This record gives sequence, structure tokens and C-alpha cells, in this order.
Amino acid sequence: MTTTSSDKATSLFLHDAIFVTEQLSKEAIFKDIALQLVEKGLVKESFLENLIKREESFPTGMDLSVVNESLPNIGIPHTEGEFVNTRCVIPIKLMTPVPFNNMINPSASLEVSFLFMILNNDPGAQTNILSDIMGFISTTDPEQLAEFFSYTDKEKIYHFLQEKF
Repeated sequence: MTTTSSDKATSLFLHDAIFVTEQLSKEAIFKDIALQLVEKGLVKESFLENLIKREESFPTGMDLSVVNESLPNIGIPHTEGEFVNTRCVIPIKLMTPVPFNNMINPSASLEVSFLFMILNNDPGAQTNILSDIMGFISTTDPEQLAEFFSYTDKEKIYHFLQEKF
């Protein structure tokens, strides 16, 4: 059986795990989202501490201007699989851009407006999810993608990902 794009989106995105945050720092965002993910049973209590530690050692900010000048920068934070209970991607719209260090050049900082937080308890699939996210970004029409990154409505975010991811 082949997996269609919407089957993949259905399995990677949870309707009740799309976030829009007013938090103004990376740490505050991580704490806010991690607490909600623990409540939902998606991650372990140790998730937050490890997410912060991993982001410090392996920054996840990504400059999307190389894909298209109209796109905002994103972050793709994640931890090792032992700290999560599932395999999905948590979309997080940041109402105010927040500095993240650059994945390619860790000493450089980027203003990030959207996060794709990877939860993955299957270590062999980490690169697959990352490549799925990059595929989504590089194959979606840049104008539609720029509009998507401006969404502040969780339903719109979810439905766009269901349709396009």
C-alpha cells in the first residue's frame, strides 16, 4: 500500500496539538508547549529539560530565505526518542519572532516565526521527518507557504498541513 501525502499528514499532525503562542523567548515557548504535551501524554516529564539542553548544543533555527525571500525563518526543535511517547510533528505559530541559533551556523542568530517541533520515539525515523518537513517547504508554492506561516488560526494551520504536507 502506498502512503499518500494526506495519509502522512494525518499520521504526523494531531488536531489537538497545534499551538499559537504569545511567549517571547525560546525557553518560555518550550516550557509552555512542553507542559501541554506532558498533559496530553505525548512526552515524558523529562522532555522540557532535554529539549532545552539539545537546542543549546544543536541549534535548530533555519533560514528559509534560501528557499524563497518571502518566507520567515523556522525552527525544528526536538529531543532524543527516549523523552517522547509518540511520533508526530507539533506546529507552533509564534506571534512574535523569537531568536534561535542557526542550524548551519550555530554562532549566528535568526528571528524565527514558526516551529515544527518533532516528537519521535522511533530513532530511525528522525531524518525521515526532517526530510518530510524540508520537502513540504521546498515543494509547496512559496506564496501559499508564506500565507500559511502567517496563519494564527489553529484550524487553518491544521487543514493546510492536512492538504499540503
